[in-house]
Amino acid sequence: MELQERIRRAARALREADALLVTAGAGMGVDSGLPDFRGNEGFWKAYPPMARLGISFVEMANPRWFERDPALAWGFYGHRLNLYRRTVPHAGFARLLAIGRAKKAGHFVFTSTVDGQFQAAGFDEDRIEECHGSIHHLQCTRPCSADIWEARGIGVDVDEAQFRAREPLPRCPRCGALARPNVLMFNDWDWIDHRTRQQSVRLRRWLDGLARGGASLAVVELGAGRAVATVRMTSEGIAGAGKAVLIRINPRDYEVPEGHIAIPLGAEEGTRLVAEGMGR
Repeated sequence: MELQERIRRAARALREADALLVTAGAGMGVDSGLPDFRGNEGFWKAYPPMARLGISFVEMANPRWFERDPALAWGFYGHRLNLYRRTVPHAGFARLLAIGRAKKAGHFVFTSTVDGQFQAAGFDEDRIEECHGSIHHLQCTRPCSADIWEARGIGVDVDEAQFRAREPLPRCPRCGALARPNVLMFNDWDWIDHRTRQQSVRLRRWLDGLARGGASLAVVELGAGRAVATVRMTSEGIAGAGKAVLIRINPRDYEVPEGHIAIPLGAEEGTRLVAEGMGR
C-alpha cells in the first residue's frame, strides 16, 4: 500500500474515532533530540565513557550500580534527568494533544518512556500511564519505605566528560540512604510500583468506560520497538479487544496485524502528515 493511502486511512480513522489512546516507546523522543539507545552503538554514541568501560545499556540500567558505584549510577541517571528537564518536546506531542482534546470520549497516554515529555507537552498527569516509572520521581535504594517523591528542586551535578556525579547525591529524606529514580531497571527487585499501578487503574477504568458506552477508539503508537515489546503488546492487545484501530508510526518494525495501519515514518513527520490529512 502506498504511503499516501496509509496517511489517508490514518487521518480518516482519527477523525471518526470517539477517543484517542497514544502509546509510545523511547523512539517518540528521538525527534526532540533525545538519544536512541537502540543497540550498543546508539548507547555508546550518547555515552562515550560507557563505551570505554564496555558497559552496555542493559548492564548500566541496573540498580546494582547505586550500591557498587553511586557516582557512576547518578552520573548516568543524573545526566538523563538534566537532559530531559531541558528538552523541548517536538511538535508531534502538541498535535496529538490537540486531537485528543477534541475527542468527545477523551484521550489517554500509555508510555514506556521515563522522560516526562508528555507532561512537559501539556498532557494531564492523570491521563498518563508510565509503565516503567518516571525519572522525575525518586525512591529510597534500601528501600526504607514505599515512599515516592518528586525530584523537582533536586539537582544532580554531573561531570559531563566522565559521566560521574559529584556530591552531594540525592538522599532519602526519611532515612538518609542514597535515593534512586523511581524507574523500573533490569533485574530490579526494589522498584516501588504503586504510582504506576494507580496510573494503570485509571487507564483501565477509562477503557472499560469506552467499552460500556460503545465508543470507538483510535490507538496511535509511536516509536515502540521490539526489544522491550511492552508498548507494542499493549497497543495490539487493546486494538484487538474492541472497536479500535491501531496506527503504528515507526521508521522501523512498523508491520501491523491485518486491518490496521502502518506508517513507516518518525513520530514528528508521521503526526504532521496525518494531522494535515485531518485538516489540522
